[in-house]
Amino acid sequence: MRGSSLFADKIVTGKKADVNFLIACVLLIGMGSMTLYSVSGATAVRILKGDSYFIIHQLRVLAVSIFALVLMSVINFEYLRKYLPLIVAIALILCVLTIIPGIGIEKKGARRWLGIKKVFEFQPSELIKLVIVLFLSNLFAKKYNRLDELSVSVIPAMIMTSFFIFIIYMQKDFSTAIIIMLVALVLFFFSGIKKRWFVILFCFILPTVILVVFTEPYRVRRIISFLNPALDPYGASYQLNAAKRAIATGGFWGKGFGEILKGTAIPEVQSDFIFAGWAVEMGFFGVLLYFVLLIWFSIRGYIIAFRCKDRFGSLVALGAVSAILFQSLMNCGVVCGFLPSTGIPLPFFSSGGSSLVVSMSLCGLIINVSRMNISQGSVYE
Repeated sequence: MRGSSLFADKIVTGKKADVNFLIACVLLIGMGSMTLYSVSGATAVRILKGDSYFIIHQLRVLAVSIFALVLMSVINFEYLRKYLPLIVAIALILCVLTIIPGIGIEKKGARRWLGIKKVFEFQPSELIKLVIVLFLSNLFAKKYNRLDELSVSVIPAMIMTSFFIFIIYMQKDFSTAIIIMLVALVLFFFSGIKKRWFVILFCFILPTVILVVFTEPYRVRRIISFLNPALDPYGASYQLNAAKRAIATGGFWGKGFGEILKGTAIPEVQSDFIFAGWAVEMGFFGVLLYFVLLIWFSIRGYIIAFRCKDRFGSLVALGAVSAILFQSLMNCGVVCGFLPSTGIPLPFFSSGGSSLVVSMSLCGLIINVSRMNISQGSVYE
């Protein structure tokens, strides 16, 4: 690793990045930007901003995100692994700072942000999605021949993952904690450790999640409103009911681009509930189109992961694709009423710089891995 350069060397075989995956990324980003532009105008006017406020901000962030994608797609993985302890330390420090009064920015009772309120804000918990993928992939790849030695592989991975989840839970960001837990479980499962340890880990996590859910009154209210939406129609169920009513008006073909501005009220339509806006304007056909694109994106990502001969790269791609897929499905599940309400952005769609930058960085890592596919086959064979 000594003397490694920042950027990866030219691929010996001349293999280029996976074009299909890159096209899927571009289409998702384009679809998301178009949707945000179309549905956010009324909300921007209501908060006394210009009707293009959200899309202009998003395009600025998109420029940074494209830079992050390009950087992650060409960076030397050996260089990245060399400085991984520093990256992990910085991410943890940033997360801890959010829960310190006077430093972290509080919104709706949660401390998840750093920066200057209404000027520049960053959500460190989003960064943990990237860090957990790199950390576990590096650990399992580095200790691959010693995975049966719990003290050097499984236990350190469990401790660090638990610490990540605990820090994010302290920020009252339960949905992100769940995403990180799911990504960790995927990496544990495919890392090569004996499956009994995976089962033990799962049996430990499940009751912990249940306990965490039922120790917060507002989470209990969300569960109850999910099971019985009519119980609190103007409280815990308001957002979900409004989104479901709006989606129902879309029909098969939808109302059309920009028509959501005409009388359709969806709370947080520019953020966590933007998928409802897409469903209203593009109808069932648009919903189907989105899921076809998401599935294509995910399949191409998993193909890249399972064909890669480098164990670290393979696990990185696997974790990165899973993080975006799980978050997308969770958001859509909430908006459509299949999951209890929780605040989580839709990757590539929702307004918010932290989510977009991290999602694009994850895509960059996957593209980087696709350039490592120097031969056919799978590391898991």
